[in-house]
Amino acid sequence: MSQPAPPEPDTDVSAPETWAPEAFEAPDYYALDDLLSDEAKALRDEVRTFVTEEVAPIIEEHAQRAEFPRHLIPAFARRGLLGPTIPAEYGGGGHSSVVYGLMMQELERGDSGLRSFCSVTGSLVMYPIWRYGTEAQKERWLPALANGEAIGCFGLTEPNVGSNPADMQTRARREGDAWVLDGHKRWSTNATMADVAVIWAKDEEDIVRGFLVETDRAGVTTPPIDDTWSLRAAVTSEVVLDDVRVPEAARLPDAKGLKGPLSCLTQARYGICWGAIGAAMACYDAARQHAQNREQFGQPIGGFQLMQERLVDMVQEITKAQLLNWRLGTLKDAGTMRPQQVSLAKRNNCQTALEVARSARQMLGGNGVTSMYPVMRHMNNLESVVTYEGTHEIHTLIVGEDVTGEKAFV
Repeated sequence: MSQPAPPEPDTDVSAPETWAPEAFEAPDYYALDDLLSDEAKALRDEVRTFVTEEVAPIIEEHAQRAEFPRHLIPAFARRGLLGPTIPAEYGGGGHSSVVYGLMMQELERGDSGLRSFCSVTGSLVMYPIWRYGTEAQKERWLPALANGEAIGCFGLTEPNVGSNPADMQTRARREGDAWVLDGHKRWSTNATMADVAVIWAKDEEDIVRGFLVETDRAGVTTPPIDDTWSLRAAVTSEVVLDDVRVPEAARLPDAKGLKGPLSCLTQARYGICWGAIGAAMACYDAARQHAQNREQFGQPIGGFQLMQERLVDMVQEITKAQLLNWRLGTLKDAGTMRPQQVSLAKRNNCQTALEVARSARQMLGGNGVTSMYPVMRHMNNLESVVTYEGTHEIHTLIVGEDVTGEKAFV
């Protein structure tokens, strides 16, 4: 007896996507937009459109290849994402801190690595040059960095020195009218493609000094750190300094002691507070769309109580973080923000973003670990964001000392 022919194989084994980046709806449960100026909303919306139209279609592929989308740098510059708060006379945007935060929020909605590129440029490279540099240093570097014609990086963390920068081992010794730098920096965003590095080193008297070091100088190498599962669409590197000679004109004259690098970190951490919530917003929106479009047991899964609870938890925590960011931004613009307040926001918002990403990933089921959705990429990225520029635990101790008056650092 002849057997029936086997059915044709189903070659389309992929599940239908239930998320569309162009359908993004920003959660604004407490009408935060009413607190923003028309200019701030317009600038935010410009970046939001850019991320939706130019970042979202290409970022998953770049992350899979562990490749930074360098072709976007001119677009960053055109939209004022490089040095938004730097005065316009030096090529910056001259914008408020609230506008800067909103820009970083929208950029990290695309990818943490892209926000890292821009916040490193503005807060860790341009800011110290503007705050501590000479007029000649400002004129040479700030317009070029703002236009994306030059790329900068920041060298503070070292292989054996992370949370305790006072123990840095990179040294700077004076030889006539020059300085000689020796040391090893690690976890430096952009370094492999950078033109200039802001390097922090101790002099012969153990005073921390800042230097602008061109990366093509003899003795400078910037090997990439390319074995990470996080920030794969960013360039993360080391900076090795072997008897690197720089002129006295390369020193940031007004930077003396740890106050210099720590003030830069405060600027960058402020941007992280907003950026992390941008990543959370992206994860929430993907989960929300999925809950509305995915059907099981004859109805959208958004109709099930447990799915609604997850979404409510997400929007609740995002809303609290949005309001925290807005208040932090108004304090910063008023000149009354304290570093400890930034620590509280960084601690809260990174934890919130990670919890939102993890919950969204579970809502997406098995497909949540694929590049069909942005959630797993955001979740992996946030594992770096919660650690760099002050770990969750370090920020806990900073705030703890502030509220008790007792220093708990070892």
